[in-house]
Amino acid sequence: MKLAIVGGGPSAFYVAARLLSRSADPALRVHVFDRLWAPHGLVRYGVAPDHPEVKNCTHKFDTVASDSRFRFFGNVNVGAPPPPAFAHALHLPLSTLHSHYSHLLFATGCTLPAHHSALANAPWCIPALSFVHWYTKHPAAPPPPPLHLLDHVSLIGNGNVALDVARILLAPLSRLEKYDIPGSVLTALAASTVRHVSIIARRGPLQAAFTAKELRELTSLPDTSMKPLDPALLEVPPGEIPTRQQARVLQLLAQGSRERYGHTPRSWSLEFFRAPLGIEPASAPDAGAMLSLAPTVLDSEGRAVRIPDAPSEKLRTSLVITSLGFRGEPDAPYFDQEMGHLRARAGRVIGADARPVKGVYASGWAAMGARGVLATTMMDAYGVADVMLADADSTASESTADGEQLMNPAPTDDAPPAMVQAGLAAGRVVEYADWQRIDAEEVRRGEALGKERERMGWAEADAVLRTAKGQ
Repeated sequence: MKLAIVGGGPSAFYVAARLLSRSADPALRVHVFDRLWAPHGLVRYGVAPDHPEVKNCTHKFDTVASDSRFRFFGNVNVGAPPPPAFAHALHLPLSTLHSHYSHLLFATGCTLPAHHSALANAPWCIPALSFVHWYTKHPAAPPPPPLHLLDHVSLIGNGNVALDVARILLAPLSRLEKYDIPGSVLTALAASTVRHVSIIARRGPLQAAFTAKELRELTSLPDTSMKPLDPALLEVPPGEIPTRQQARVLQLLAQGSRERYGHTPRSWSLEFFRAPLGIEPASAPDAGAMLSLAPTVLDSEGRAVRIPDAPSEKLRTSLVITSLGFRGEPDAPYFDQEMGHLRARAGRVIGADARPVKGVYASGWAAMGARGVLATTMMDAYGVADVMLADADSTASESTADGEQLMNPAPTDDAPPAMVQAGLAAGRVVEYADWQRIDAEEVRRGEALGKERERMGWAEADAVLRTAKGQ
């Protein structure tokens, strides 16, 4: 097996870990390609900086990369030409992987935010993904939000990402500055004039998408308080038994914040049973915008629906951040528009004829959509790796049925494609050892500033690598 993995996030590394640990074949090769110059995907560019414990999985990924059968090639964009933000990446046609590898795995995740139709193209609205990419210094380099001009932020959605964004906006700088937050972000947060964050949810507390852990962190923020909820909202309907997680969330919501509401410089609120209808300019100049919200109720199937004839409400806000989930890229091969991710069954990619494509697989969010946590991704990746090994050992399995044959069943060498080799020689492609040099330098710079690390962009990282190589 000579496997090419497109995408270098946790799913890719977990698949590689499983394959390398379960196969003693010295001829096995696993090559990971990522358009980002740094590996680890959402672990580096999605996990909140004040959650360093979540990033401990990178130690396992380092072990994977130490296997001589594994190679990482960063700054390589596979497929369509890269967008402008990735112009520095090497463009590698997908067909090149078809001819050089016996197997192909898509671990590309879901890289686009889901949008709300009522807020499309609104000038006061940005996706949470852009905000997260800003505070993690993602290579896409979204513009910084004008926090020094804002006083009220409205978050649409109440998952863990929404609570991450709220926490970063409201936490005292003294709490954040020791973590993996770029200096430019800390400077912007220091100048922030945001005083209140409204978190808006279509359904109620029992259906809350955030975890008790995330909620507890928000209620415990110093100099920040939660607007108390109407106790009626926290009542459990007759005949319904909350899960352990739901019961804990209800308990935390009833307790409220550690600080007393109305006596802190910053505050936040949970606006349950509200759905956005649209956004328009406020009547007064420089007063931000007015967000229209419709009261909702749960129907018999648990879906949030607008209450008939109920008047809408107006909420003055400076900025709306939508946190409604993620989708795959529509121009990706085997993408299913309705599902929002690749067509896959038991890890095997499904072709246009509804049959598995021989030797082609998908794992993680690329295959199942944006759901679950890192543990979910790990278990899915292990399962996909097991399917790949079973298929390689059996000619009677589903994936080896007569169908589309794209991959090269007998690659002649264990090297990457010639274009990648040329990119390596030119210093344009980043290998894992290169990343470890960058990683060490980021940590060194951070320690000098009394923090976890100081992140670099591509230009700085490229300069560090060229200096190390005497170029």
